[in-house]
Amino acid sequence: MSVVSLGMPAFPTTAESATRDAQLRHNLRNATHTIRDKRAHAVAELADWAELRAAGAAIKDRTLRHLDHYLVELEIAVTRAGGQVHWASDAAEANRIVTELVRATGETDVVKVKSMATQEIGLNEALADAGITAYETDLAELIVQLGDDRPSHILVPAIHRNRAEIRDIFRQAMGRWGRPAPEGLTDRPGDLAEAARLHLRERFLTAKVAVSGANFMVAETGTLVVVESEGNGRMCLTLPETLISVVGIEKVVPTWQDLEVYLQLLPRSSTAERMNPYTSTWTGCTEGDGPRQFHLVLLDNGRTATLADEVGRQALRCIRCSACLNVCPVYERAGGHAYGSAYPGPIGAILTPQLRGIASALDASLPYASSLCGACYEVCPVAIDIPEVLVHLRERVVERSRGHLGERAAMRAARWVLQDPDRLRRAQRMAARTRRLHPKRLPGPGAAWTDTRDTPQVPAESFRDWWRRTQEEER
Repeated sequence: MSVVSLGMPAFPTTAESATRDAQLRHNLRNATHTIRDKRAHAVAELADWAELRAAGAAIKDRTLRHLDHYLVELEIAVTRAGGQVHWASDAAEANRIVTELVRATGETDVVKVKSMATQEIGLNEALADAGITAYETDLAELIVQLGDDRPSHILVPAIHRNRAEIRDIFRQAMGRWGRPAPEGLTDRPGDLAEAARLHLRERFLTAKVAVSGANFMVAETGTLVVVESEGNGRMCLTLPETLISVVGIEKVVPTWQDLEVYLQLLPRSSTAERMNPYTSTWTGCTEGDGPRQFHLVLLDNGRTATLADEVGRQALRCIRCSACLNVCPVYERAGGHAYGSAYPGPIGAILTPQLRGIASALDASLPYASSLCGACYEVCPVAIDIPEVLVHLRERVVERSRGHLGERAAMRAARWVLQDPDRLRRAQRMAARTRRLHPKRLPGPGAAWTDTRDTPQVPAESFRDWWRRTQEEER
């Protein structure tokens, strides 16, 4: 399987650097707290939220169990509607397909709708290698692109930037990409949005090819759905002559009735809105309306392998709302770049290692990028038990690496003691009698653990001894 890996160091290393950035932590704290507070209010408006959440999880699970059937149904429906379906087993194949489709049009520029799947496979970089320039049109993605940066949030890719930083990026970079920033640009949101609007307008009106993802695909009709807040996506989906959509195979839903559930869950969980400002749907090609050619690239890239894991497969339920990021204490402090993936935060900690495997130090460390507090599970609109999957993936990491030599020795010693009640009793008494000699900071490899915490205090007597003594006193 070909995957895109950034070759980054393990999460503890990247997180250590990120947590020293006071401005980053300030930006993240303000943004995530604002979003999650609004979300909580929006969700509280629905008396049947728990039932909707359960329905969303059930539909996804049923679809994943019969994914082969629904994907074939989707392909037939898209083809019948005038579209073309391409199957990509991995990132390299998907990039090759898209590059060849763009080259066939004779164009060297494409406009893009915000898409996690294309970030996952590194499509922009692959197109650049082929001499094709991809222009991001989502405001936050545009900020990231102009700043030669990487996204750090699923919903708000530029969440790590404040208004002053965005103003500076626009002033410095817009001229390199076409229309320069207006004279005297301020950091007022309205001024920044207007600068972006003027910058993108010419792209929309001249682009012949667009690339998108999709939030959902409806198998019964072959319809694709993109939900957004700005309207830039709709410009990309309707104006160009050729539309190429790269979509993960898990994004399919069986029917329009199923889609209705997610169109209630997604906006409230992501943007805290009752409904999306822009919900665009399209089915194949229609003469005189929208693109004349439509290509759907169905992306596997590790999803089939994830589907085979009975515990880990629930990560494929994800509808990319980002609610888990906004409540995660680890993400709030470390930021999205520390995860080294298109998918940061708790969902990235369980999805990325499954899509890419746990061969690298980064991917093996991601399941440990959590306090297991469970806040992510509580807000997930499709009830992904992220803590359960994290623990499951930690088991796989240990099985693969066999753990640290000292840790293995400690586990063997613990097993030997715990297997025999007499040995356990003697060990407990010995620990109690020597407790004043126990160091607050462990030596050697254990020192890292006690850098931020004291070793637990051993009680003066074990529970068994206490129970025996109190029973004798009562008699």
